Amino acid sequence: MTLESLYEGVNLQDYYIGRVTQTFRSCCVAQVENLPLMYDRSKFNRSFLPNTINYFVLIESTAGIFLGEVFENKAAKMENFDAVMNGEEADGFHEICIDTIALMGPNANKFELAGFSTLGITDKVYLATDQVYTLFLQSLEFARDDEESLPAFATYLNRGKNAEVILKPSTLFNRHLMCIGATNSGKSTTALAILDKLISTGRKALIIDPTGEYRDAFSNQEVTKLTLGVDTTISPSKIRMEQWEKLFETENSSQGAVLSEAITSLRYMKKVGDDSYYFKVGANIDEVQENLASVSKDDTDFNIELLPEQIQAESVCEPDRDNNYNFRYRYDSLKANSNASFVQKIQYQMTNTRFLTFFSNDPGMYNLLDVVDDFVHNPSSSLYIDTSSLGAAEGIGGMVIDLVSNFVISEDNVSPFVFFIDEVHRYSKSRYSEKEFHGGLTLIAREGRRKGIFLYLTSQNPKDVSPVLFGQIGTLLIHRLMLNDEIRAVESHLDDYAIKHVRKLNQGEVILTSVNLLHNVFIHVNKSARKQYNDTPLL
Repeated sequence: MTLESLYEGVNLQDYYIGRVTQTFRSCCVAQVENLPLMYDRSKFNRSFLPNTINYFVLIESTAGIFLGEVFENKAAKMENFDAVMNGEEADGFHEICIDTIALMGPNANKFELAGFSTLGITDKVYLATDQVYTLFLQSLEFARDDEESLPAFATYLNRGKNAEVILKPSTLFNRHLMCIGATNSGKSTTALAILDKLISTGRKALIIDPTGEYRDAFSNQEVTKLTLGVDTTISPSKIRMEQWEKLFETENSSQGAVLSEAITSLRYMKKVGDDSYYFKVGANIDEVQENLASVSKDDTDFNIELLPEQIQAESVCEPDRDNNYNFRYRYDSLKANSNASFVQKIQYQMTNTRFLTFFSNDPGMYNLLDVVDDFVHNPSSSLYIDTSSLGAAEGIGGMVIDLVSNFVISEDNVSPFVFFIDEVHRYSKSRYSEKEFHGGLTLIAREGRRKGIFLYLTSQNPKDVSPVLFGQIGTLLIHRLMLNDEIRAVESHLDDYAIKHVRKLNQGEVILTSVNLLHNVFIHVNKSARKQYNDTPLL
């Protein structure tokens, strides 16, 4: 494509600015020769504001046509303004500094990354038109041309005629997507706007909602809805030991060992058909150990209601050998005192009326993993899981997410879907230890793309997310952030201009940065018409 074809129907010289006088590796300086263009306000509109910055220019070079963005605009003397406006000659100079964004080669029809190509001295600079900006938007994505785009969910800020943001699903999701921002910055609205476009176009999504704010956003025809502890259960036999540790947030390895021993004891009692817990004080040690050794990998079910009593029953120790070589467990007060706080923590978890309902084998309710299994292999269904009835405890949410994550990543022949988790910072770390709750999510982040599982996460603070998980995120929707450590966490994804504007974003305004985009863009998200329970009450 030639320069003349980009200005077809207009006089090219009307858009001429000047020539390049200095070149650097990532930018250049151009001296303005067409001074009336810079000062004639009768020609200014939303698309053409050459007396400011952040507008696009084209530079005609031997390597092709460069697209640049003006980031500095300066004049040598204030007297030049009056001279130009009066039709007189100006004796100073006027310069603009241009950041190089992309390059369109001699035989190309869209912009691409410039790579090692650079500008040259005396290259001519022209003010970009709306047609050029439209071509830039068409060149923005690196996705395949045969992929169908999502409907518009936002508009570009300060760019021409309110151009709509129309992107392909792979641009947003194929390197996973995270939406971050402070409270009330529009994060949830952005999340729903994108989910709306996914669901309405027939794409699959698995939605985990810890607050219930999306419970009426989608119809029963669009998604299968589950509410954990109300209409959905999971058998305790399906949960691995490390997931039980996440659920009850064990503080150290000793608590994890006690929990494992207690669950093994309850599995034995379930195996022999006894509905009580295993009382060990005074029991023969050899007999107890033989009984527990008989628990096989198939004996996985147990009565979770008896767990606090069983942990207390584990407060035993071996006595000294007597003359009769009689080995029987005796009560150990030190272990009992050590286990007391752990028992209280578990009892507190169980005070949630939905807790014991969720961890059961009720045949009249949905089984969580069975429904997830159907969803994973169904090419058209979407699934919504409301975890709000289980309470706000991080352990429950972290366990459910880890359970579902490990389950879906282990499946074969997965129909590609987006795995959406709202407020993922709720499941970042245990309150009682340094244990991470992101094991399953990290596995999906690393291996999920090969199976067609794409993460879509929201969080208030990127530092609350595991660095390993955050390092796998290739696309960010950044709302307003205020704290320095939050901004430092995302600054590697942004240029200097974007970093300075993170604190200035209004509600609903977003910086979209991605490894799948030619350039970072500022957008304003269009609020979805779907129902969402996220309004802030008034005082």
